[in-house]
Amino acid sequence: MSDIKHWSKVELLHQTHSNPNIHHTGTHSYYSNAWSESFEHSVVRYLYGDAYSLQAWQPAWEVDQLYVGDYVCIGAEAVILMGGNHTHRTDWFSLYPFMENIEHSYQAKGDTIIGNGAWIGMRAMIMPGICIGEGAIIASGAIVTKDVEPYAIVAGNPAKVVKKRFSDTTIERLLALRVYELSAEQFERIKPLLCDADIDALESALVS
Repeated sequence: MSDIKHWSKVELLHQTHSNPNIHHTGTHSYYSNAWSESFEHSVVRYLYGDAYSLQAWQPAWEVDQLYVGDYVCIGAEAVILMGGNHTHRTDWFSLYPFMENIEHSYQAKGDTIIGNGAWIGMRAMIMPGICIGEGAIIASGAIVTKDVEPYAIVAGNPAKVVKKRFSDTTIERLLALRVYELSAEQFERIKPLLCDADIDALESALVS
């Protein structure tokens, strides 16, 4: 029974991925993998460093990296696109990746960063080179083409800010506390306050 996939079970990223170009912080980020393969084989697309690409070729350019923070929740069938422009040059007459010009056709998009405590909804897609801020929510089915600010909620195609989870002042205070960088002992102590929205109480607990 333990091997049976179910929506109530999740894959902890630090236990499963092996691609050297995927980097994670902590041990709590998860992917809801009930309806797909693993995070590395289903969610992360076009990232050099899987078993086949490592054996088959050497990249002709610097590989963009994927960074995933701690306490990140990734919904079922989400997609994180890597691989820059996939060698399709929109500023050339032909989009086709002719092998004799393959090195010139590739354009990097930069590293993709998913901040601590972010939530990526089911079937959302994150385009290459995107930075998702701490505590941001990516709505189900959203197509993220621009960076997302901390604690913002984005939805749609292309994804746009629907609202912010808290006031700008509260977000500034939250970010200043750097709660996801606390020691395990400190984090455990303030966990009840993280399951609330009293910024005064949270600040007081961390300075006491």
